Amino acid sequence: MRLSLGLLTLALIAVGCGSPPAQPSPVLLRLSGSTSMQTLLRDLAAAYSERHPHVAFEFTSVGSTAGIEHIHRGEADVALVSRELVPGEEYDSHTRKRRLAYTVVARDGIAVIVNENNPFREFTLYQVRDVFGGQITEWKELGGTGEEIVVVSREDGSGTRAVFEEIVMRGRRVTPTAVVMPSSAAVRDYVATHEGAVGYLSVGCLGPGAATADVDEVRPERQTVERGTYPVTRPFLLVSLPEPGSEIASFMRFARSLSGQAIVRQTHGGVRGGALR
Repeated sequence: MRLSLGLLTLALIAVGCGSPPAQPSPVLLRLSGSTSMQTLLRDLAAAYSERHPHVAFEFTSVGSTAGIEHIHRGEADVALVSRELVPGEEYDSHTRKRRLAYTVVARDGIAVIVNENNPFREFTLYQVRDVFGGQITEWKELGGTGEEIVVVSREDGSGTRAVFEEIVMRGRRVTPTAVVMPSSAAVRDYVATHEGAVGYLSVGCLGPGAATADVDEVRPERQTVERGTYPVTRPFLLVSLPEPGSEIASFMRFARSLSGQAIVRQTHGGVRGGALR
């Protein structure tokens, strides 16, 4: 009996002095793509890392299309895409084999902005199209001052430009005389320092010096974007290969969770629960 008690005691001591549970191995998730999504995704990544300290994030700002290219080249784990996927991206056009999976994490509005000293703050969608198409070239044609309009646009490959040309321009290209900028922040800064300028950017990238203009009497803000009443909206997608690793899938689910959507709704329109597609 004494021998049995002694062995039991030794066993309990051994358990109590055993090694602590193994910690998860460090993970680096590489996110590449839309410049318009960077601020929001950095906030989501910071919140995720608080819950999962072994996960770190690396960001590359290259535009939506280049982000998808990085996925296929193995240079990124998640692409940030600020537009719908186009034919041939999600499925191979010939074999119909799936090439990408994605989830929608937010709704974004593309705001038309003018310099804060410009009193003209209201366009119809048709006027926006004519301004950015080069048909209207002076503010006096819109009832403003006689100063020349300076159109500011995003570069080719930008998801913001692709959506703007699809919804606003209806397939027409932005005027070739436009000043082209590599990010929403660069568009904002240019408009803020040039009184005759007009540009477009994500509502999440608004800042001092530039003012938003209503389009068809609707103000670009989180509530109108989420309700779908603002006419120029688009999805924010997290895109991966069809069978993402467990940590990638976990982060994408977090972005759609109640905690993730609380972060999204601070600046953008939210989305309801759903799964990776």
